[in-house]
Amino acid sequence: MNSEEFRQRGREMVDYIANYLDNISERRVTPNVEPGYLRPILPEAAPQEGESFEEIMADVESKIMPGVTHWQHPRFHAYFPSGNSYPSILGDMLSDGIGCIGFSWAASPACTELETIVVDWLGQMVGLPETFLSFPESSIGGGVIQSSASECVFVSLLAARAHKIRELKISHPEEDEGVLLSKLIAYCSKEAHSCVEKAAMMAFTKLRILEPDANQSLRGDTLADQMARDKEMGLIPFYVETTLGSTSCCSFDNIKEIGPVCEQYGVWLHVDGAYAGSSFICPELRAPMAGIEYASSFNLNTNKLMLTNFDCSVMWVRDKFRLTQALVVDPLYLQHSYSEQSIDYRHWGIPLSRRFRALKLWFVIRTYGISGLQRYIRGHCRLAKLFESLVLQDDRFEVCSPVHLGLVCFRLNGSNAVNQKLLSSINASGRLHMVPASLGEKYVIRFCVCAENASDDDIEHAWSVIAEFATDLKEMMAEDALITDNTKDGDRKNEDENTEEVFHMVNRKTRHSLRYKRSCFVRMVSDPKIYNPKILPNHPGSRRMRHHTVANGMDGNTTSLLPIGQSEDDSNCLEILRKDTTSRSPSPRSNSPPLTRTKSDISDKMRMCDLLDCERMNNKNEIF
Repeated sequence: MNSEEFRQRGREMVDYIANYLDNISERRVTPNVEPGYLRPILPEAAPQEGESFEEIMADVESKIMPGVTHWQHPRFHAYFPSGNSYPSILGDMLSDGIGCIGFSWAASPACTELETIVVDWLGQMVGLPETFLSFPESSIGGGVIQSSASECVFVSLLAARAHKIRELKISHPEEDEGVLLSKLIAYCSKEAHSCVEKAAMMAFTKLRILEPDANQSLRGDTLADQMARDKEMGLIPFYVETTLGSTSCCSFDNIKEIGPVCEQYGVWLHVDGAYAGSSFICPELRAPMAGIEYASSFNLNTNKLMLTNFDCSVMWVRDKFRLTQALVVDPLYLQHSYSEQSIDYRHWGIPLSRRFRALKLWFVIRTYGISGLQRYIRGHCRLAKLFESLVLQDDRFEVCSPVHLGLVCFRLNGSNAVNQKLLSSINASGRLHMVPASLGEKYVIRFCVCAENASDDDIEHAWSVIAEFATDLKEMMAEDALITDNTKDGDRKNEDENTEEVFHMVNRKTRHSLRYKRSCFVRMVSDPKIYNPKILPNHPGSRRMRHHTVANGMDGNTTSLLPIGQSEDDSNCLEILRKDTTSRSPSPRSNSPPLTRTKSDISDKMRMCDLLDCERMNNKNEIF
């Protein structure tokens, strides 16, 4: 492709993207496909000769788009927003065209310097103290753009681990680093993102999961009590992860209380503001930031609530030398004569290669300005309050947690199974897309305002769909109950007739709404036991115990995280699986002190989840 054809195809691609976003509401929000749909319709091997651009784009629409979940769709209310805007797309286009790899200042001076400037802009916009910024002369802090919040958490944990081991080596020079590492323990709330558990697993450190309060907020007293007990047992606290805007319900840990505890114990405090962090651009939303001056590091995702497309997660540290000392590797071929006068961002993260991501953030901030971004964020908050008001007007439903920013957690009055069935039916229809969360023992449905141009009509439409499905579900439950009663009183002939009536009724409902089509995709986003193995109980037969994750109640006692809505059949099935696995793979003996009961490696939990789900599906098929 030469420059002339690139100009032509570039215009065509811009038109395609613009048309896609303008008409996205005409598409089904979630794909109606099964795993493996794409393999049979694509060639088994790459083409020997090049194909035309027309052929490639024809396949995009006919083969790729049917398998796309449309995150920019006005009916997409799952997870969190996937930030996007035309200025951001254009900034990324320019970055791709320049094609520089900015691992050091010498590799591309503008790439490095614009990142430093734009990240400082953003730090000022959200109200961070000057100690987190690069340019004040008295500051030793600074910021960097990482790929995701998960990377920010992992990098901060690695830096905290390295710093604590250096400290311990000074006071215990005779101790091996492996011994010191075995004593380190990190902390987070049960509401923290799963990436914290993964980071601890990859860093070979223990992680203690603490119970939040009734508002899903981790408090200082809970942390202080547990740290004191761990110190008595010979463990060494080194890292605390807190969250501002949790994934399940957008709750906020109490940084003002937790900060002094971390300072007392000399612990690295990381604050993850992946979703809520961008909202602090609005001064009236900054209350949860109280105590941020105690933090060692802080991150937010501009690709969630700031109209910047993935990937663009910004991380600040109060002491950049503590960060870089854990990550510096400096071979001769990467050194340059300006290293003492400039920042080399290859020392601030895991990858060496770095894209020119600052361009799209620069484009977005300059295009919208602070006031434009504030209007966008406040608009999402207003729409969430509108949805909350619609839920509260219907006495069949309840709001399950305080509404913060653009997220509302609600449920239909009734059992967890009823709410799971409601969500599965809605998602299967393709008319809306939402995902669940677990708050305490309750299965709740998360409704998040996601679309850039979301309006009151979109919110009211979403509620009308939810209310319609709730009405149908209640009617079907009443009819099922009546049929069940008649079956108990009648003979086998009546039972067969009633069963036939049930099938006719379900078929009618299916033809009208497709709400009983349970694809693998729908089940994944509707059943937390499938996509979140963290809530499954322990698998005691695992031999892999190198990573320890412990969960504690408010009283400090270890608790078992059971799946919500677990039936007696599920419990029996799980017990059989436990006995079978234990008999084949007995737990190894350990000479270490019995600190707490530990959860097994995540792969074992996934296996348990798969086995349990298959058993349940087999039981259902036998009944059917």
